[in-house]
Amino acid sequence: MASTQCLLLLTFLSILVSSYDQVDANLQPTAGTKDGSEQWGYVEVRPRAHMFWWYYRSPSRVDYPSNPWPIILWLQGGPGSSGVGIGNFLEIGPLDLNLKPRNSTWLIKADLLFVDSPVATGFSYVEDENLVVKTDEEAATDLTTLLKALFNNNETLQKSPLFIVAESYGGKFAVTLGLSALRAIEAGELKLQLGGVALGDSWISPEDYVFSWGPLLKDVSRFDNNGLSGSIRLARIIQQQIEDGKYEDATSTWRDLEGFVTDNSNGVDFYNFMLDYSQDPTTSQLSEVPKSLMVEVYSKFIGAKTFSSVKSASSPNLGSLMNGPIKQKLKIIPNNVTWGGQGGLVFSAMVGDFMKPRINEVDELLAKGINVTIYNGQVDLICATKGTEAWVNKLKINAHNSISRWDGLKTYLESNRTPLYCGEDGTVTKGFVRSYKNLFFYWILGAGHFVPVDQPCVALQMVGSITRSPNTNSSI
Repeated sequence: MASTQCLLLLTFLSILVSSYDQVDANLQPTAGTKDGSEQWGYVEVRPRAHMFWWYYRSPSRVDYPSNPWPIILWLQGGPGSSGVGIGNFLEIGPLDLNLKPRNSTWLIKADLLFVDSPVATGFSYVEDENLVVKTDEEAATDLTTLLKALFNNNETLQKSPLFIVAESYGGKFAVTLGLSALRAIEAGELKLQLGGVALGDSWISPEDYVFSWGPLLKDVSRFDNNGLSGSIRLARIIQQQIEDGKYEDATSTWRDLEGFVTDNSNGVDFYNFMLDYSQDPTTSQLSEVPKSLMVEVYSKFIGAKTFSSVKSASSPNLGSLMNGPIKQKLKIIPNNVTWGGQGGLVFSAMVGDFMKPRINEVDELLAKGINVTIYNGQVDLICATKGTEAWVNKLKINAHNSISRWDGLKTYLESNRTPLYCGEDGTVTKGFVRSYKNLFFYWILGAGHFVPVDQPCVALQMVGSITRSPNTNSSI
């Protein structure tokens, strides 16, 4: 493992060479490391809309004809949060925020593809603000265009199954992308093997999540009865607005509810209800992200009051890293583009889609035989396990009559869970898993919203199982 870490660090510091691919008109000039372990570039997914991607080839890669090496496409949430930045350097990439090797990188189990999606996120950018997407489906169409550009003329990538793994709002992108990619594959437009979709603490059913907050906070003593009744009152308003199709109004009331939760819990951390927001070690590293990203995206998730209270002057911050050493390394980022500089445009453009549920899309993926994995951190609030379990129970009930529905829910719910252990001490319970047919659910104990950060060992073990990685014997 030590030699792998040294290789990763040397790779980061290596002299870069640029290469150009003229096969696909959408695939703009790319760059990478001399040894081929990393590649990155832009795809023009629509005229004047440029999506940035970064691909890592695993040093642990082992290929067998019967068990090919997997690729993980990581989709961040927000909407408007950068997978190239947050997922990569704070969660699962080869290097951490200090550019030190990460022992628990998911690169041990799979190749990693990070994408700044939708356009205007991270290093992705638009030349006209009107080109920012307004719906999950539009975001999925752009991502499908990117996959065509990367996979259709690369036989090596085509041999590896692609697993779409998402976090938070990224789960809505993941299920819409899964269906969009399947349609393109079936039409012969996309040469790709879809291995499965994994939804980590994902915002699939906003209604179920907002109803979970009050009872959960009351149970853990962050709410009294006044807080409980007030939160339920606002949740019922949101429920009615969603039922009436007034999604922008529902988003506005959701923001009111988050402010109510913040005020009545004395600043509970939406990403870990055992903490105050000012204590959250992950979000403190984001506090110096460019204002347009933090204020327009993260403050909508956590409430402006707690956002403004974060102080992290002594902590490394992601914004400085991405707009400093990383931009210098990548070389191809236009001079007028800063990481996160357009991020605030994304949430504003998608305000009418933010509260729309995507339960039917999950059901359709299951009905089509695609493996769907759901995993949730025990102490997450924003996408609480209680809310996730509620929408899973609706899978068959909520599906449109026109859709071939998955028929395994009853048997899944009646199945027993299996405990999970990890690390040297094999006696401490780290989580549970339940599965039936192509549905898998992981309960990750001791983790909040950012599961790979809070419980890296069991998260790595889980992703090895999800991808059926040939590198099954490795550990951290």
